[in-house]
Amino acid sequence: MRVYLGVDVGSVSTKLAVLNEAEELTSHVYLPTQGNPIEAVQEGLRRIKDALSSDIRIGGVSVTGSARYLIGVVTGADLVKNEITCHAVSALKYLPDVQTVFEIGGQDSKLIIIRDGVVTNFAMNTVCAAGTGSFLDHQAQRLNMTIEELSERALDGKNPVRIAGRCTVFAESDMVHKQQMGYRTEDIVYGLCQALVRNYLNNLRTGKEIKPPIVFQGGVSRNKGIVKAFEEELKTEITIPLYPEVMGAIGAALLVKEANYPKSHFKGLKVTEEAFRTSSFECQNCPNHCEIAEISQNGLVLARWGGRCNRWEVVPEGEKVA
Repeated sequence: MRVYLGVDVGSVSTKLAVLNEAEELTSHVYLPTQGNPIEAVQEGLRRIKDALSSDIRIGGVSVTGSARYLIGVVTGADLVKNEITCHAVSALKYLPDVQTVFEIGGQDSKLIIIRDGVVTNFAMNTVCAAGTGSFLDHQAQRLNMTIEELSERALDGKNPVRIAGRCTVFAESDMVHKQQMGYRTEDIVYGLCQALVRNYLNNLRTGKEIKPPIVFQGGVSRNKGIVKAFEEELKTEITIPLYPEVMGAIGAALLVKEANYPKSHFKGLKVTEEAFRTSSFECQNCPNHCEIAEISQNGLVLARWGGRCNRWEVVPEGEKVA
C-alpha cells in the first residue's frame, strides 16, 4: 500500500503527516525543532517508521516550511512547496467553500484569501513577534502559567483590559502596569489575546476582504482565547480543523499525491541514521557578497543555495567540501 508523506519544518516546530490513497490522515508527528531541523526531521521519521506497517511503501514526499530547501535535500523530497500553497490546499480539502485562511505559528503568521477554490491574495508577517505564538508564550511565562492555562483563563475574562499589542516590548510593560493597577489576571490574559488578534489583522488585513467561511490553522488555533477574540472582532464563526497544527504537512502530502510520481526520489527511512553537516560561506565573485548555505554528507557536497544568481546552485557530482 502506498502512502504519501508531508513534512513542514518551521523555526519552532516540525510536523510530519502521512496520508493513504484515500487521502486519510493515518499518522502524524508534532515535535519541537529546537534550532536543529535535520535532527527534528530524523526523529520525526523514526516515529513515522514505528507507526507504519512493513507492507506500506512511501510513494512520494513533499516538504514545506522555512527549512524546506534544506530538508528537501536531506530527504530526497519529490516536491518543495511554499507554506501558502500547502495551507490553502489543506484548508480546501476539509472545507471546500473556505474563503479565508488564518494561520498563526510560533514565529510567523499568514493570511490567505481564497475565491472559487483559488488563492487570490495573501500576506505574511515574519518580522513582528507580537502577532505570533511566541508573543503568547512569552507573556504566559511572565504570568507564571502554561500556555494551556492561559488559553482556559482567557475565557473567564469578562472585562478585558486593553493591552498595547503593536509591539511585544510595549505589551509587556503595559501588562505589568495593568497588574500593578489591580486588574484581574483573567481580564489581562484575555486582553493579551485581543491584542494579538488586533496586531494580526492590522498587519495582514490591509487591502484584503475577509469573508466567511474562515479556517484558522496553526498551533495558536488551539488557544481558545484567541479563537474567541477573532470571533468577537470579526463577528463571525471561525472553523478549526481537526488537526490544525499539522495542516501545512497535510497540504504538502496532498500535493505530492496529486503529482502522482511513478517513482519517488525519497531516500528512505535510512536517512534517520545518516550524518549531515551544514555550513555557509560568503561569495566574493561580485559586490552582492551573497551568503551561500551548503549541506554535505561524508565530505561530499549535496547542495548549495542562497545566491542571487545560480553560480553555486549546480553542484558537480562527487565535489568535496572545501
